Amino acid sequence: MSQENLSNSAGPSCLKRSFGMREAVTITAGSVIGVGLFTTGSNVVGNLGIEVIFATLLALLVSIYPALLYAEMGAALPYAGGTYQFASLGLGKAVGVLAGWNFIISLVAVTGGEALAFSYYFKTLCLAFGWQIPLSDVAVALIVTIVFIIANVFGVRLTGRLQNGFMFFFWGVAAIWFLTMIPNIELPNFVKSPEFIAKDKDFTFIGAVCMIWWCFAGFEACVAMGEEIRFPKINIPRAMFLAPFVVFCVNALFQWYLIGITPVEKLASLATAEAPYAEAMKAAGILGFPLALLAAGIAFGGDFSTLNASISTTPRYLFTMARDGAMPKIFAKVSHRYQTPYVAVITLGVLTVALIATNSLLYIAELSLFADLFYYVLGILAAWGLRKKHPELKRSYKAPLIMVGAPVSALIYLYMMTELSNEAFYTGVIWCLLGIAIYWCCSKYYGAGASFKLDEKASGVDEIPTPEEKRSMDREYHLWWFLVGGLSIVATLLYLLPYKTYLSLVLSDGAYFLT
Repeated sequence: MSQENLSNSAGPSCLKRSFGMREAVTITAGSVIGVGLFTTGSNVVGNLGIEVIFATLLALLVSIYPALLYAEMGAALPYAGGTYQFASLGLGKAVGVLAGWNFIISLVAVTGGEALAFSYYFKTLCLAFGWQIPLSDVAVALIVTIVFIIANVFGVRLTGRLQNGFMFFFWGVAAIWFLTMIPNIELPNFVKSPEFIAKDKDFTFIGAVCMIWWCFAGFEACVAMGEEIRFPKINIPRAMFLAPFVVFCVNALFQWYLIGITPVEKLASLATAEAPYAEAMKAAGILGFPLALLAAGIAFGGDFSTLNASISTTPRYLFTMARDGAMPKIFAKVSHRYQTPYVAVITLGVLTVALIATNSLLYIAELSLFADLFYYVLGILAAWGLRKKHPELKRSYKAPLIMVGAPVSALIYLYMMTELSNEAFYTGVIWCLLGIAIYWCCSKYYGAGASFKLDEKASGVDEIPTPEEKRSMDREYHLWWFLVGGLSIVATLLYLLPYKTYLSLVLSDGAYFLT
């Protein structure tokens, strides 16, 4: 099939290329390191205890191959819209609309949940200094969301710089907090099995994996901003290779510390805590500066990075769908001054505000999880469809064993959907029907085809760095892998260390008994 036959699916870039690999990684990681890790993902520790590492490793494993598929698709089709574009080309326009529509509600829900999580930890920070904020959680969440909406209207350079600042602030605070918490780690916590473990009939291990996996969902976030990433055929695959492991490192390390500082008899209470890390520190009597440091890192690093990334990424889907005539074209308007899809940013901001008003983090999490799993299934199948329908696309990277990996990954995600509540499932179905109805109306009004053509030069797929730029990019990439790979190994080994250390204590003192 010739390139001209792709004319109904993609358009020339009209967004500014301002991001490199660093921003691609931090925006991707920032989309997922936040509300899941510090709320519902940490609640799982209250159900599983030390066994949470197995759920986290499994969540990593089921994320790696889909990330490779997105590396392939994102490098070959570096356009705003990500899964929407891939599914439209590989499976058909209606399927693409479903994928993009679910991506939108997923990240809108993440944004709402993140804003509420910010309010929990921000209030904890204020209380650590003796300040009582005379505002509700919803009011604080609404204020911070509006601020980020305004920031994103002002352009990608601003949001990219903010994202780097938030993520590096988070990692810097996390490193300091990890060091200050070492004296408070109780090694026996890792080898004692609390009595409540595995006794909740409504709780399943696969359900726990789903909630932990929600902390990984969004690992492909940067492909939605493909038109704004420089040298996409190099930087997008590299960001996709790194992203799942970056998320794993952060989750595994924080979970280890959460188990280590929480008294065993208090571990069960984490399953229902709004701010599990703050509750754990209070239960252990760790107050003052360490508590304030943690709350500041989570609120202004983890939460802010996710808010910024989510509000930045989601409008690019709505923008692209509108540009293609699948959604009302008013959402395709771009600010002449800031080169941002400001109508889409503001509209989705209003939807986020509506979700925040529900003040139900559990409902928001389940709605997001349904949408995540569904659009990943469509995205995974789209990679297979693109191989069949468009073999002529220039692929700087090709995922291995796609005939096996794609269907297996899709089946795994479909199985995970069976663990969701009926409420989340029915809400997701209603959202899908609404999206199809809007698409049907737009296709009737605008016509079946879009007027845009695939423009490889404008897409940046042929963009080549200078030798000096390439060397600099390679050094940065290798440094990232050295840090991320090393931390992944360290994070895993930390769960084995307490067994060895505590067993030595037991063997040297007959008064200790393993339970």
